[in-house]
Amino acid sequence: MPGDTLAGDPRVTVVVITHNRRPELLRTLEKLARLPERPAVIVTDNASDDGSAEAVAREHPRFLMLTPGRNLGAVGRNLAVRHVRTPYVAFCDDDTWWEPGALSEAADRLDRHPRLVAVNARIIVEPAGEDDPVVAELRDSPLDGPDWLPGPAIGSFLAAATVMRTEAFRAAGGFHPGLWLGGEEELLATDLMTSGWWLAYLPDIAIHHAASTVRDLTARRVVGLRNTLWFTWLRRPMRPALKRTGYLLATVPRDGASLRAFLEAARGLPWVLRLRSAVPPEIEARLALLEKGQRSGTARRYVG
Repeated sequence: MPGDTLAGDPRVTVVVITHNRRPELLRTLEKLARLPERPAVIVTDNASDDGSAEAVAREHPRFLMLTPGRNLGAVGRNLAVRHVRTPYVAFCDDDTWWEPGALSEAADRLDRHPRLVAVNARIIVEPAGEDDPVVAELRDSPLDGPDWLPGPAIGSFLAAATVMRTEAFRAAGGFHPGLWLGGEEELLATDLMTSGWWLAYLPDIAIHHAASTVRDLTARRVVGLRNTLWFTWLRRPMRPALKRTGYLLATVPRDGASLRAFLEAARGLPWVLRLRSAVPPEIEARLALLEKGQRSGTARRYVG
């Protein structure tokens, strides 16, 4: 029965990607194993060399562990979704975990609203137990959605905190392999909106985030800026794309990381221009509203 968490909830599978974060991964999987929904869990190990795959096989044998043998980045989620047999997929990183009952509540909302493709949860930062700063941006999204939406309309999502329709994810092609990892959600969200779907933020479902210290912040900034440029050139009409590029050139820090990002973006121009497909005017209007909100907001950007 939908929502009957005592017997588990057969509507949602959780997909996790990981790379060399065995302690965080095992903590997350232990919390997922205790959820009343008892979801199926699929982990893609992006070529870890710290024994993550062996530890998962030993401690969580009912979970499916995929080992592609190389670091696929966000495309590791695509690989996992090939094995999903439930109508909804909940994405989760190795340093985030869903609150008990959140997956069933998300599935209930998706059941009720057939044009709703994804719901982004409220993100609680641990150990402080406070809302992530991005929550304010999700909550105060400038987009106007239809009256039936169960929460504010949003123009992108955070993959580590989102439940989505499995078939819609597959139909859209999942996360683009060219972007690898870092702001990869924006392109997928835009393609889903272009196909007529809506995305919403739901403040009454929650996911917890205890940020891993195993991360290269400079590399993340390089890839994030590069992918923002690639998304802009792939989907924005010519004039907004040029304007956005100029704005980024004028406002990003003048340092080596920014230079690397622009050089990597420029090297990718041949494939980006080959695959370029500008969005229709109604979707560009939403993207322009989001961009305006980013410039005036104080929270870290969740788009790009």
